[in-house]
Amino acid sequence: MVDTMVLLPAFLRPTRTTRRASRPAASPAGFEAVLDAPDEHLSPALVAAGRGEYGAASALLAATRATAAWEDRDRFARRLASFARSRPEWFEEWRADSPHDPDVALVGAQLAVDRAWPSPARAELLREVSPLITAAARADDRDPVPWRIALDHARGSRAGHRYFEELWEAAVRRAPHHYGCHVAALRYLGACWHGSHSACFDFADLAAQDAPAGSLVQALPARAAFGYLVDGCGPEVPRERLEAAADRAVALSGRFPAAVPRPADFRNKLLYVLVRLERWDEARAQLPLIGPYATSFPWDRFSDDPLGHFLRLRDALLAEAPGPVLGELVAAPPRPRTEHRRRAAVHDH
Repeated sequence: MVDTMVLLPAFLRPTRTTRRASRPAASPAGFEAVLDAPDEHLSPALVAAGRGEYGAASALLAATRATAAWEDRDRFARRLASFARSRPEWFEEWRADSPHDPDVALVGAQLAVDRAWPSPARAELLREVSPLITAAARADDRDPVPWRIALDHARGSRAGHRYFEELWEAAVRRAPHHYGCHVAALRYLGACWHGSHSACFDFADLAAQDAPAGSLVQALPARAAFGYLVDGCGPEVPRERLEAAADRAVALSGRFPAAVPRPADFRNKLLYVLVRLERWDEARAQLPLIGPYATSFPWDRFSDDPLGHFLRLRDALLAEAPGPVLGELVAAPPRPRTEHRRRAAVHDH
């Protein structure tokens, strides 16, 4: 068997120096949940884009560049590109008015990758959009987000390991602890060595050990645990390694305020991991921290109604009914998410 630690040495060393919105859904738990709700910064930009106006989106992304808020920039660019897939008029006008704007280049690169991703011809289509990613990277040399897009692009186009390592080195030079780039690398490991979950854990654990205590990278081992728990293949990962990953993510979750959008993504995945590990009390403790902020992923892996699935899981936990009901709600997905189904989105693990 090929040793991933030999092929990908750049991943296994420290880097310090180097979808939709929905109506609120009521629940017997007594508070509402909203699927993929934007925060107070992104919401006005999406509302304006819905009116065909790009000014708010432009100002939002320009501010992230000015303050080097790269995690927010990554999150906002993803959401704006997702909105532009179904409502492109505002973006096309922005691109026509400001063709050399770094923010236009970033959203355009993300949009092109998102459009190509569901296609059976993904690899071929992605190769055609490489110039857009290059343009986004050159537009602002400090920005790690185009490099995160490049890492996703390389995975989808089946790029070789050496090329991916070069992209990875360029990404971490700009932002050693950028969460999006680390997630992209973790996905690459999982995609190229399907079932080699130990490689994913090795990378995730080392990255988390090297990251500051409040960094989102602390959630990376829990993401590796999630990938292992839903995969159902490969050698068994020791229980203690799964528990340690959950412990680290629980500690990180406690560092963020309750019921805010920014940590909702990893808190929803952490909830799944805690339920699978039958850590019922800690899973219940995550519910008020998640608050109303349910996310499509991971729940759309288990149901065509991700919000309803989240609510059923939440209500079962609050009813203190662990066992068969919760087991059914977090069982491995009943049908595969293939490379070419629409559910196999660029943001999935």
